Amino acid sequence: MNSPAQQSRTHRSRRALAAVLLGISLTLLGATASASSAPLEASPPSPSPTALWIPPVGHSLTVSGPYLGPPTPYASGHRGIDLPAGPGLAVRAPTSGTVTFVGTVVDRGVLSVRVDERTVLSLEPITSELRAGDAVSTGQFLGTVSSGGHCYEECLHVGVRVEEDYVNPLRYFRGRPKLRPW
Repeated sequence: MNSPAQQSRTHRSRRALAAVLLGISLTLLGATASASSAPLEASPPSPSPTALWIPPVGHSLTVSGPYLGPPTPYASGHRGIDLPAGPGLAVRAPTSGTVTFVGTVVDRGVLSVRVDERTVLSLEPITSELRAGDAVSTGQFLGTVSSGGHCYEECLHVGVRVEEDYVNPLRYFRGRPKLRPW
């Protein structure tokens, strides 16, 4: 049988070993967690509060079709948001930029505006008299909602690409959007 002094030393040694193992485990767990939570690629910058956009139709942002980002670049998804809007409704520039495309894609009119060196805003279906290269300012009349598009109800689709990736347009708009249930 061990003496009380030997039992005390053994107990202290076990506690010290347990403390060292716990410290190593927590250190490894922390390193693993921080490595796994680090983004694989840089996320697009969020706009500054002074650069937030205005609704392109109406006075408040009502969303009838939410953004559903695809899991991979070629998978299905909804790469933008839909705003309730009927044909003939005026469309305003949500932000300033330069028109890069006005034309028909598949069966609908599309207008794209380069907002900065990385960001492109696209609106559809739209009829517009603007031309590629035209500068637009926030709130400027761009055209009118036309017929066609992918919505079950009439809408204006708003898409935003940062470099080659579609992102949720809601991050660029002022205020709180109203989501309309289907």
